Amino acid sequence: MAAVPDSVGVDAGQADAQGYAADWARAVRRLGFVPLSVAETERLLLVHTIRLAQAVRAEPFTARPAEEVGRALVEAHLSEPQALDWTLHALGADFPRRVLGAADRPADLADRIAAVQGGLAAGFARALRDRTFSQQERIARSAWQARDEVEQALRESEARFRAIFTGAAMGIGIAGVDGRIIDVNQAFADMLGYSIEELREINVAALFHADDAAGMWELYQELIDGKHEAARVEKRYHRKDGTVVWTDLAVSLIRKDGRPRFTVAMIEDITERYELQQRLRFQALHDPLTGLPNRTLFFETLGRVLDTAGVRQRVGVCFLDLDGFKAINDSLGHDLGDRLLVMIGRRLAACVADHGHLVARMGGDEFVILVDGGNDIDDAVAVAEAALAAVAAPVHVGDHQLAVSASVGIVECRASETTASELMKAADTTLYWAKAAGRGRWAVYDPERSARDIARSALVAGLPAALDRGEFVLHYQPIVSLLEGSTIAVEALVRWQHPELGLLGPDRFIGLAEETGLIVRLGEWVLRQACRDAEQWRRRFPDPPLVVSVNLAARQADDPAIVDTVSDALASTGLPAELLQLELTESAVMGSAGEPLRSLHRLAGLGVRLAIDDFGTGYSNLAYLRRLPIHCVKLAGPFVEGIRGDGPEAVADHRDERIVDALVRLAHALELWVTAEAVETAVQAERLRALRCDTGQGRFFGAPMPADEIAALLDVDRPATA
Repeated sequence: MAAVPDSVGVDAGQADAQGYAADWARAVRRLGFVPLSVAETERLLLVHTIRLAQAVRAEPFTARPAEEVGRALVEAHLSEPQALDWTLHALGADFPRRVLGAADRPADLADRIAAVQGGLAAGFARALRDRTFSQQERIARSAWQARDEVEQALRESEARFRAIFTGAAMGIGIAGVDGRIIDVNQAFADMLGYSIEELREINVAALFHADDAAGMWELYQELIDGKHEAARVEKRYHRKDGTVVWTDLAVSLIRKDGRPRFTVAMIEDITERYELQQRLRFQALHDPLTGLPNRTLFFETLGRVLDTAGVRQRVGVCFLDLDGFKAINDSLGHDLGDRLLVMIGRRLAACVADHGHLVARMGGDEFVILVDGGNDIDDAVAVAEAALAAVAAPVHVGDHQLAVSASVGIVECRASETTASELMKAADTTLYWAKAAGRGRWAVYDPERSARDIARSALVAGLPAALDRGEFVLHYQPIVSLLEGSTIAVEALVRWQHPELGLLGPDRFIGLAEETGLIVRLGEWVLRQACRDAEQWRRRFPDPPLVVSVNLAARQADDPAIVDTVSDALASTGLPAELLQLELTESAVMGSAGEPLRSLHRLAGLGVRLAIDDFGTGYSNLAYLRRLPIHCVKLAGPFVEGIRGDGPEAVADHRDERIVDALVRLAHALELWVTAEAVETAVQAERLRALRCDTGQGRFFGAPMPADEIAALLDVDRPATA
């Protein structure tokens, strides 16, 4: 582009040249794109206006400056055809009048103007032609250079591909869509044990592992059909020597003109990694000691069986636990115990091998057998019996011959009716039942029994809160003198006023309290409440005073603080010690060490009466009994029940009557008071009176009743004080 001078000198005769240049600039900008600003365009065209004026006046005349102006216009990119037309027209119409003064006009002005127009047009045309030729040449050079660069890049790309293809440690193979191998690299050939030439003669199908062939052809077909452009899988291939190599296979589809032409496969030998994964998986899913499936694999298998089972398919579980295994571990050592577990595991696996049942070790000495596809409970029982027989056979471990037994919990049901967690929970519960029933046996799951156990567990969980909320109440059963017929004592019997189940008898919760240890707290509450009630009766009915009898559980009696507890209960309520009788069973009297409780003498020292409950059902060492501070024995109910009447069991009645007679005589010989429990009929009461039994207790004399009803009973028997 020609430079635009900042200022141009114009004489008086050319005073309108600047106006002409401004009109020219506006026309050019109106008729096409101008890459200059308005001011730059005006300055440029003013230069060309003056130059054209000088060319017209020059002597001798030549049109060459006009050609240069035409070229300059093209170089300045003022090359629109409409702008050229306007310029040529303005040169003939306005230029002489506006730019050339009258004195400057040569005689041949018209000819000179025409020559200037022709020169400008010719210069303009030649400049356009030259620019077009130059652009075409540049395009041609660029095209040739681009082609050369593409060819060079292609050669370099092919060289790089060949270098990668040949030298890659990963196997690379190219095959047609029909599976025929076109080319492979050396790594591919070495991986499969063939030469490159041999592989070029083989179809890829010949290399597929038999277990994967169908899936691989399906994968190839999906690639060819365009469903996938690439795929990546772990697959096995046969080596030339017949061995198997595991590979990580990546396959890509190569298209030409939109049509599938080739597949490129890249494979990596992952045999070692795969084998390591398999070893790790085996270790994760198998017991390290016995080699049996572990808990994780068992639940995976059980879940798969339940998920895929048909509507009528049944499933069973035999949950087995060795009896007394802890004793073997403790006495013979854990090493021998581990060897025993290994042998038991082998026996269990062998005894069900023909049926294909899964045997797993759940942990410790627990094993489980999954009975899949059985017809009914009998199949599961047969498996359990076979397992028990396998375990029961003598076991030789080192220098020891061991006799081992096991307990088995059996659950069997339709697979569609249960879940893995429910099945194993039921199996665990049933195993507990089998163990509770004895060694070397099996038990079958019973939903009703399980429901009772769940209810029992709910009671266990609710016991502490019930005691805190004051839900326990006392009922009292009269103890009557058989000679006089008057009430001389009452036995305190605890009841649970359950907010949902109503009034519960002691048979529903006393055993639970003993198991959980809550019996100590509950027994203390019973003791204190009974003393409070007895003190109120004593104040209202002082003559003769009423004795209250309270049962002590074995854990209570064995509690070192029992004497202090009884003493505090008497002191806090004001009840005289001689009006409190504590009942203990024979086993509680003897204590956990098989010797009489030392606390008995201390309790007797307080002035409290002591009684042996259910006398005759346990074992009593008479040598101990005669030296203990016992005041009373209570004959067990079964002996009294046997002397009901004169029916068909009369012979049995006489035997029971003789037993009761002997027990009464024995007690009296030891100077002990005798109370007969479970007296239900007048006949029983009369016979007991004839046998010189002192007191009786039972439904015949009155059922257990609340404290206020006892007060009403006493109000009839004896007058109350003011």
